[in-house]
Amino acid sequence: MPDGLSDEQKIAHFLNRVTFGATVGDLREVQRLGIEGYLEQQLHPETIADSLVETKLASLKTLRLTSRELLELYPPPKEAQAMPSAGMQGPRFVIFELQRSRLLRAVYSQRQLFEMMVDFWTNHFNVFAGKGADRWLITSYDRDTIRPHALGRFRDLLVATAQSPAMLFYLDNWLSVGREFSQLRPSRNAPTNRRAGLNENYARELLELHTLGVDGGYSQKDVEETARAFTGWTIRRPRGEAVFYFAPRMHDPGEKTVLGVKIPPGGMDEGLQVIDLLARHPSTARFISAKLARRFVADNPPASLVARAAAVFRQTDGDIREVLRAILTAPEFFSRENVHSKVKKPLEFVASALRISGAETDAAPPLLRLLARMGEPLFLAFPPTGFPDAARSWTSPDGLLIRINFIFDLLNNRIAGTRVGAGDLAADDETLARLVAPAGLTPTTRAALARGAGADRYALLLAAPEFQRR
Repeated sequence: MPDGLSDEQKIAHFLNRVTFGATVGDLREVQRLGIEGYLEQQLHPETIADSLVETKLASLKTLRLTSRELLELYPPPKEAQAMPSAGMQGPRFVIFELQRSRLLRAVYSQRQLFEMMVDFWTNHFNVFAGKGADRWLITSYDRDTIRPHALGRFRDLLVATAQSPAMLFYLDNWLSVGREFSQLRPSRNAPTNRRAGLNENYARELLELHTLGVDGGYSQKDVEETARAFTGWTIRRPRGEAVFYFAPRMHDPGEKTVLGVKIPPGGMDEGLQVIDLLARHPSTARFISAKLARRFVADNPPASLVARAAAVFRQTDGDIREVLRAILTAPEFFSRENVHSKVKKPLEFVASALRISGAETDAAPPLLRLLARMGEPLFLAFPPTGFPDAARSWTSPDGLLIRINFIFDLLNNRIAGTRVGAGDLAADDETLARLVAPAGLTPTTRAALARGAGADRYALLLAAPEFQRR
């Protein structure tokens, strides 16, 4: 077998990495535009019409509501008893519609790379939607914080997440105060908490998970100093309009030193200075580049690729679009050893099966429950690390059995709210095989397909080990 990939294999591999599932239509579009032309289009999603997914999302009215409106219409269960029927479903309905939107976008959006990046940042800057007020704040977090910055500058994304009411609530920074605050009478809008004091949760995750990485060269003292710099970054009315504001009375006014850099007293500007410092730090460039390379290339990405991507990150002041371009056009990306090296997360597996089968779906509860059983209940990752992006997390025998059963249920139209059409399954066998496995099917899979007939052949192909990977 030759070391390099043919042009057709490159296209199939490329599509399996930059979409939630390659389709024959995608294949033809890349053949028309070329890989670079298609990538350029995907890197500028605002130029791509997306009317189909917009139609699919039109009925999900919670996506357009403010946090205050969501709380009023979908209050906690005890409060909902006195509300009209629209409010009886409570905050679980808010999360349910957001989960539906994520799956529908993965299946139907023409802006596939953008949706892949939204999913990436949702996990990188994870917020657990089941925690208190976050049940109503998570919708705005997806709509107003993550999505507008998914292909922008990393520094802007850092600021947006740091000031997001959802993140402030999830990691408790809205309650973090300087020493002097406990001796003062809180203002009307300031949070009240009997254990008010410095909270290091956000500062620790900012350094360890959001920017530098666990080996990024920071100390516990840096965590403490960062936490001091972010005191006063809080929320006005978390169970209401829930807007970020800076409360000077809660802020620790003293000088701070973060990563050896002195941060002079400056109120809210201290947190922004820390963000600037972290966004431009070499460890951040390496850490973010490595995570992106892991997402798009391999669980253990080549050091040479990470180094080049990190250099682009620093040269462009954290331009996410340019870092992605560097990764997706690199020789390492098209290396044969990296083809099919990634195991699909549950969302990727379900979405790819729906896309290639031409399914019509409303992303009803049965599909969302399947995702949860596979290990990825959308927006409900409890730890701040979000859902993992490595094969070892998604290859348990039980998880694989659920996936295989899902394929047979899907192709036999046994999933409520979802029905398959001919879709790409009407294509010839070899075209389908190349889409599913750019480097070729194994002899075992080919032998199994040869024994199958009709719809069973398609089920066997989508249940094969090759379709578990991308």
